[in-house]
Amino acid sequence: MKRIVTIQDISCFGKCSVTVALPIISAMGIECAILPTSILSTHTGGFEGFTFRDLSDDIPKISEHWKKYDLSFDTIYTGYLGSVKQIDYTLDFIDSFKGDGTLVFVDPAMADKGKMYTGFDMSFPAHMARLCAKADIIVPNVTEASFLTNTPYTESYDEAHIRELLKKLTGLGAKKAVITGIAFEKSTQGAYFYDSDTEEYYYYKAENIDRNFHGTGDTFASAFVGAVTKGFTLKQALEIAVNFTVECIKATLPDAENHKYGVKFEECIPSLIEKIK
Repeated sequence: MKRIVTIQDISCFGKCSVTVALPIISAMGIECAILPTSILSTHTGGFEGFTFRDLSDDIPKISEHWKKYDLSFDTIYTGYLGSVKQIDYTLDFIDSFKGDGTLVFVDPAMADKGKMYTGFDMSFPAHMARLCAKADIIVPNVTEASFLTNTPYTESYDEAHIRELLKKLTGLGAKKAVITGIAFEKSTQGAYFYDSDTEEYYYYKAENIDRNFHGTGDTFASAFVGAVTKGFTLKQALEIAVNFTVECIKATLPDAENHKYGVKFEECIPSLIEKIK
């Protein structure tokens, strides 16, 4: 059985980060270990007064314990990291656990819609870029791709702009880059990837649903990294992840007002399993 370790926070209520990654990856028939970076009572979008416990100093302790048992992973998957210290510890973890066949997959979750997430300033992307340099595949959204490459953010872009962003992203060190949330027209949205080894581009789009839900980026990334780890090509994995994310959004729409804290991915897991058979 393949094994992924995901390094990101646990939001006890609200569907994002580990509470999305663990069930989706497990449902795909992959063992999923977790290395939590913090614990929050809820995720930070739409909830006030949430509790927060920083687990940064536990990361090296967990790592050292795992070394004693000679644990190995097919994929190291990083998501939201809340500080420069956590990035540094994650870099150390990669140095310790990356083997010849280990895939390093980085979702540089730090910004959206032209703004950094709460708690980050504009010095943070340079530190995240150090982590991206260690990755085999990175999956930023348009805002994150712009900030990582020091490119002015714009909501009005064409295909040439996205391709240039992708090239700049691979210039950070990762051989392959995917930019999510690409919409060249209002009716469709998808993800665009570039493989610097083959100089191949590929854009896959699906129906664009004009509704925002928390955690859709984590839903996409988890399905995508799971599919790649199982041996699907990047094109196939991209299609699986985009279609699954759209299905999850559609499943949530009838109850959208009562379910603002994430998508109902659980209802769509059976179809995901069918997709990867």
